[in-house]
Parts: sequence; structure tokens; C-alpha cells
Amino acid sequence: MTGIIFDIKEFAIHDGGGVRTTVFLKGCPLRCVWCHNPEGQSIRPELMKKTGCTGCGKCLEGCSHPECQPYGRCLHACPRGFLSIAGREVSAAELAERLARDAELYRMSGGGVTISGGEPLMQADFCVELLTLLREKGIHTAIETCGFAPEDDFRRVTDLCDFVYCDLKIADSDTHRRYTGVPNELILKNIEYLRSSGKKYRLRTPLIPGITDTEENLTAIRNLTVGDEVEYLPYNDLAGAKYSYLGRKYSLDALE
Repeated sequence: MTGIIFDIKEFAIHDGGGVRTTVFLKGCPLRCVWCHNPEGQSIRPELMKKTGCTGCGKCLEGCSHPECQPYGRCLHACPRGFLSIAGREVSAAELAERLARDAELYRMSGGGVTISGGEPLMQADFCVELLTLLREKGIHTAIETCGFAPEDDFRRVTDLCDFVYCDLKIADSDTHRRYTGVPNELILKNIEYLRSSGKKYRLRTPLIPGITDTEENLTAIRNLTVGDEVEYLPYNDLAGAKYSYLGRKYSLDALE
């Protein structure tokens, strides 16, 4: 089985215990206005053009490379290397073999592999196969999820993980829909499953100025998470840096 990934971050230390490798899968059902991985939203590979293009036109002069044809320009012609594709297809078996190269490092440091995104549960079948292969190799696994996924997909994927990070961004469902594009009832239902599963987990709330860090929202989240371990993530003021690469505008440019 194959999936679409857009990044692999080695020697990660903030995505679980020990030294880890974090794999970022394409596709997300949410459209958070503060999203700092916009290239992970679409399930399909996308052209990214870094700021600084001089308009020399070399990429438009014609190209016979098969990988370039869907984008109407040569990805290899830019003299400054400003063109790239976010997203590539990879098989679960191939990816598991690559990740297993650092198995000894994971064991020595108490680390492992973390599956992130985008939203990895958008590719639930791929996650199941990849996690099964990693478990067979004795590798500790974790997942970072927004929690908005069909209950069956959420359960069968998280059941294969040793640790689960699940977001709880906004307590009020209407406000959640306003800023993320979806309500939060399904997320809360999946969190209830985590609580009953015996699985190790941690809930996460990003602190977005004036949106999620309000006294009203944080108080409501505290009331919803009594007995849970909750991590509050500081706002990343570089969150909008990649939007221009995709020809899009970051809606929260004024935030500090």
C-alpha cells in the first residue's frame, strides 16, 4: 500500500520521548486559520515556489521529465532551486525499512517514530500498514492527530500506537467551526475513546492570540479535561512563512 508524505524530520525531540523520526502525511479535513503546515492540507502533491523567483522563465522552456508534466514547468531548471513539490508517494514497506535504519538509536534514547501531518488519519489504511510494520520491528510509535476522523479509523489507528497526541483546540463547537472549518463533537467523542482505551495519551491546545488563548476558552478546556494531561503549545510566529510558496495568503499576518 502507498501513501502521500510531504516531509520526514529526523532527530526530532518535541514529538514524543527520546530521539524520534517524524513522518508528515498529506491531507487534513481542518482548515485552521493559524495552520503552520499549509502544504499538508491537500491530499495531493503541490508545487511550491520559494520567494525570490526572478522570473527568468527557464522552468517554462519545455521539459521531458515525467515528474514535471503535471505542473507545466521543469522542476529542475531553476538556477536557484526555488521550485519543489510538497508530497510524494511512498509504500508502507519502503518507508518502514527506511525508518528502521535508526532502530538502535530509538532504543538507546527511548525514542521511536511519530506519524504526523496534515492529519494522518486522512490516510488511515496506510497508517495501519505502516504502524503494523514498525511494531513488528519493535519500534515505539506515536501519532499526532487533530482527532477529527471517523470513529473506526481513529480507533484502529490509535490502537496500534504506543502514544497518542490529540488536539483539543477550542471547547465551543460553533467557535471551533469558525476557526477550523469543522465542529468538535466528533473530536470530543474520540477523546472519550482514548480515555477508556488504556492508551497513553496527551491532549494539546495551541495558544493562538485572541482565538484559543482566551480566558473563556482555556477555562472551558480545563473543565473538559479534568484528569487528562494537557500540553499548551505556544504560537509559532513563523506559521505563515510557507503560504506564499503555495501562492496563498496567510490570514493571521498581523498576529504577534
